Amino acid sequence: MRYFIGIDIGTQSTKALLTDAGGKIVAQHSSGYRPDNPKPLWAEQWPSVWCDAVETCIAACTRAAREAGIAANEIAAVAISSLYGGSGIPVDESMTPLYPCLIWMDRRATDQVEWVRRHVDLERLQRISGNGVDSYYGFTKMLWLREHEPQVWAKTRYLLPPNAYLAYLLTGELAVDHSSAGNIGGVYDIAARAWSEEALSMLGIPAAMMPERLVESTDIVGRLLPEWSERLGLQAGTPIVAGGVDAAVATFAAGATRTGQHVAMIGTSMCWGYIDQHVDAARGLVAMPHVLNGRRDLYVFGGAISAGASVAWYRDQFCHEEIEAARATAHGDPHRLLEESAARVPAGCEGIVFLPYLMGERSPIWDAQASGAFVGLNLVHTRSHLYRAVLEGVAFALMHNIEAGRRGAGEPALDERLIVVGGAAHSDLWMQIIADVTGYPVFTIEQEVEAAMGAALLAALGVGAVTHEDAQRGWVSLRERARPDAARREVYARHFDVYKALYPALMPSMHRLREAR
Repeated sequence: MRYFIGIDIGTQSTKALLTDAGGKIVAQHSSGYRPDNPKPLWAEQWPSVWCDAVETCIAACTRAAREAGIAANEIAAVAISSLYGGSGIPVDESMTPLYPCLIWMDRRATDQVEWVRRHVDLERLQRISGNGVDSYYGFTKMLWLREHEPQVWAKTRYLLPPNAYLAYLLTGELAVDHSSAGNIGGVYDIAARAWSEEALSMLGIPAAMMPERLVESTDIVGRLLPEWSERLGLQAGTPIVAGGVDAAVATFAAGATRTGQHVAMIGTSMCWGYIDQHVDAARGLVAMPHVLNGRRDLYVFGGAISAGASVAWYRDQFCHEEIEAARATAHGDPHRLLEESAARVPAGCEGIVFLPYLMGERSPIWDAQASGAFVGLNLVHTRSHLYRAVLEGVAFALMHNIEAGRRGAGEPALDERLIVVGGAAHSDLWMQIIADVTGYPVFTIEQEVEAAMGAALLAALGVGAVTHEDAQRGWVSLRERARPDAARREVYARHFDVYKALYPALMPSMHRLREAR
């Protein structure tokens, strides 16, 4: 029997799991942390945090494997999924990190966005990359490093996505998978599936900072170095498979492998994406090669920066009573108490709409200076109304992206069901709200392991332990969680129209408030 480890390096935790060749989970482990936010709209992480978490999680899985009678030589491969690393990790000639990685949610590069708009042929850049210009994209964060950290920039040899950096540490081999390269935007030619010398020249980013070797997500980057063997409980020489960006890997794990299948990953952020072969930057969505059939298929997605983060923010700031009450219960989860009361609030929260722009916003509005808001408050409203409004606001953000995707794919091209993965899938109320807002029946996956499971499947595919057809069918089981209710759908359609109108109306005031700080 052969076994596989899938790793998912996330924004707030790293997860690893060990599966057999049929996807049965033998062991799993997670390790939590938080990104650093030294200033408003900044979000960064030192890679040592990820390295320690990966080591902890793999070692825990292999320890459990030994206890189950599984030998190290039976673990056939490891693959790495990771959060979108934004700027990438700047490393010097000795591959030592020089500065924290400016991760996906960091929005400090606003001035660099304006520089690009003034000095670069935007139409040409978008045609090359298939993506727009925003401080979300890694290439604008690279420009921030160039301008604000010139000593770091002068010493930088490479800018590495998190999964590529971890694979290098484990193998001594350097490679970047195409999904991670494409998600940087700007510097990657999405049609040629290669770094763009032309775009790099336009932006003034040295081409030498981009690792030469680009690989498929199922390719073996290298083999585990002997010095890691005892620390991880793996055999030296174990293949390390490239993996890819977590949203695409989670979409793959959920079984989205053909044109039109679409998945919403709702964790700290929200990414809704579908599989296609064409891209148009004017849609306001992000495009990258998919982690399966990446030479042909694109993963096209839109996302809200603060999805689950909005819920966590509201809970932590305003729900201390529920947090304390939950500690006295067997489950210890304040969200259960919050949802019980929010479920009694009617759809539409009796006139409240929440804008979940707590760290600016990505697609489709692309505004780093957008800010969150509750609109419609009056004396009848309670904390339960506001909690439900947060859930509804994220669902509206999801629908906003689905609308943008339909403009590109054409509504008939999208599947008639929506798959939701991530922490939000634990909430029955939220799944029903999403069904009612979007009009799609909502399905979730039984195993609740998302990107880590997708990485394990990529590992198995990378060493030929499963066929391409097996990979397309996937390892997870789907179950239906919610169907849209016609009456609530009508209420939400009216509220969604209000939601879309609020940002254009409030945008000037949002920007003035940012400038007034």
